[in-house]
Amino acid sequence: MFTILLIIIYLSFISLGLPDSLLGAAWPAMQMSLGLPVSAAGILSITVSAGTVVSSLMSTRLIRKFGTGVLTSVSVAITAISLLGFGLSQSLFVLCLCSIPLGLGAGTVDAALNNFVALHYTARHMNWLHCFWGVGATVGPSIMSFWLAKNNNWSAGYLAIALLQFALVAVLFISVPLWKKVSSLKSAQAGEEDSNAEEIINVPLFRAFKVKNAFAALFAFFFYCSVEATAGLWIGSYAVEKYAVSTETAAVWTSVFFFGITAGRFVSGLAADKLSTKALIRAGEFGIIAGVAVMLLPLPEWKLPLAALVLGVSCAPIFPSMIHRTPQVFGKARSQSMMGMQMAFAYIGTTAMPPLFGLTAEYISISSLPIYMLVCAVFMAICCEYVSRSAGAVSVDK
Repeated sequence: MFTILLIIIYLSFISLGLPDSLLGAAWPAMQMSLGLPVSAAGILSITVSAGTVVSSLMSTRLIRKFGTGVLTSVSVAITAISLLGFGLSQSLFVLCLCSIPLGLGAGTVDAALNNFVALHYTARHMNWLHCFWGVGATVGPSIMSFWLAKNNNWSAGYLAIALLQFALVAVLFISVPLWKKVSSLKSAQAGEEDSNAEEIINVPLFRAFKVKNAFAALFAFFFYCSVEATAGLWIGSYAVEKYAVSTETAAVWTSVFFFGITAGRFVSGLAADKLSTKALIRAGEFGIIAGVAVMLLPLPEWKLPLAALVLGVSCAPIFPSMIHRTPQVFGKARSQSMMGMQMAFAYIGTTAMPPLFGLTAEYISISSLPIYMLVCAVFMAICCEYVSRSAGAVSVDK
């Protein structure tokens, strides 16, 4: 039963990844097809992420009321409907309307699944589950690239992803009774081992910063997602505008970034039993700096897929490692509330920073992309190091 549930959670993480990378891969073609300015991608990104922030902050209450299984099924269904709307849209206004439920559908399930795995599974599974998110994030641009090669048919790309999401929805709804049974067994086991293990303390947002390490932890998520989301959204446009590559080639190079995240999380999952979360995070920090350095080297355009791969592999261990140490840093009782807020700050970074770069690209130059990502990476490293040192070696290294 537990193994079946784990497989379903893996499938759920694929569904989380499928829509996350589509906009960056499709945007060059969408922009030209709909006659929109380059910065309009930022508007869509803001709308999606704003919905995710709201639903992440509401996640604790929704999980208490409906349970993780029902919440996951409904959320994935909402994202599937939203992607269908994207595929049928022919205006920025309709795209913005479809972006609202797309964000709302992602936030609660993200917070719920991440906390469930952080509490009940090892760091290896956390990395591999996020590797499966990378599978979805890699498959998405690849499918989009296939349809872009057919007369820039980005609409068909979105419709194809929507159909995959609907298939996952069917599996999730069938599995709802299983979630309830496993949740009851998990609670019973936790009650036998530690009567307080399943206590949930709801931490209001206005009190969150009074919790030890909360400020640094929340902004670590903010700046990490700033790096990842900016790279995923703008590497394709950077390649098209600076190096004049085709839109389908740029989409493939975007998928290379997400492939790097996927492969890197598989490897970091293998390494998680031997290396601490602190070591994995530090390795990722140094790797991001190396990837930015490759982008800045005076080399031809072939350096971009190499840089995208290095950046993806380097991003790979950071997010799941920060998530997995949440119960150790804040305690199991506060973990669900803090997880929801961490996801909210992650999506605030996704909301604010890529669109901000869009304005930078429009009014200054898209060539500033590497420097922009480097600044975000430095602030992320400072926050992560503060949490690691302040929380103590025992709490974060295991």
